[in-house]
Amino acid sequence: MHTMRCHYCDQGCNLDEGKTGICGTYHLSEGRVLERFPYRWSSYFASHIESLPFFHAYPGSRALLVGTAGCNASCRYCSNAYVARTDPATFRYFQMEPEALVRKARLASCHSIIFGINEPTVSFPSFRDLALAAHAAGLQAGCLTNGCMTGTVAEEMAQVCDFVNLSVKSLSEEFYRDYIGIDAAKTVLRNLKTLAAGCHVEVTTPIIQSVNDIEIPEIAAFIRSIDSNIPWHVFRLLPEYEMKDERYPDIEEITSLLTGACKHLPYIYFSNFAGSQWTDTRCPSCGRAVITRISPGGCGAKLTGYHLDGDRCPTCGTKIPVLGGHRPWDQEGTA
Repeated sequence: MHTMRCHYCDQGCNLDEGKTGICGTYHLSEGRVLERFPYRWSSYFASHIESLPFFHAYPGSRALLVGTAGCNASCRYCSNAYVARTDPATFRYFQMEPEALVRKARLASCHSIIFGINEPTVSFPSFRDLALAAHAAGLQAGCLTNGCMTGTVAEEMAQVCDFVNLSVKSLSEEFYRDYIGIDAAKTVLRNLKTLAAGCHVEVTTPIIQSVNDIEIPEIAAFIRSIDSNIPWHVFRLLPEYEMKDERYPDIEEITSLLTGACKHLPYIYFSNFAGSQWTDTRCPSCGRAVITRISPGGCGAKLTGYHLDGDRCPTCGTKIPVLGGHRPWDQEGTA
């Protein structure tokens, strides 16, 4: 009987012939690791790119958000457990070739296609083909990822993606074991460096009160060591899934910690509560709000104003790192 190591997820499942690994989406067939459900999608819909969240990539644009099912982690607080923690073999999918999804995106006047419902690593061949089809049609491609992938997949993801939002949940292996169900801290930090070297990257960190909030200064310093211009999205981790009995994180306490972290990073966002004042992009030199957004309470925001002069602050001329420039929601996607 053949046994082969899965080369997508960094957990390194050893697959026996006909058996699956922890994500349930790959199996060994005739000596090859294959995707079990290619081109099968759990959902697709148009969304503001800021809501995903991407704040420094094509502001104001419309993205087709897609996903499959399954995950290579077991987050105790998973907000998409109905997709990520469901047996992929029992999920009801849409069967659609990449070119067909691209046509859907074009019909919806989308500027990009983003894999963001579950972890793209568990359906990487399908996502890679979709990203290539998007590029062939003149659209951008991106994803949200937990970063638990092999170095080879990280390098390939950086090549096929225009932008990536990577979740750095902690710097601690103990945290990853206890709350994510895997040993992945070193892997995630390694892959953040790889992705940042190859494409536009934004980072997201969900905060659990009295658990990883104390890491806010250290995470900010680590991101700065790679590139101080990387946008950092911090969220209150609202009680979900196996942690639904936990208390809601305190907004003021997290705000205090983030205020101190601003000396490390100029682009820090804290937006998953209504009325947040942490959603605007401000010039790090003069403090002017050069991109304004409003938070409706979810994990992201909505663009309300774009005031850059090209890629520079109109007041002092400081360059603001924004991939692609402004693309209004009602502007047609690339023809």
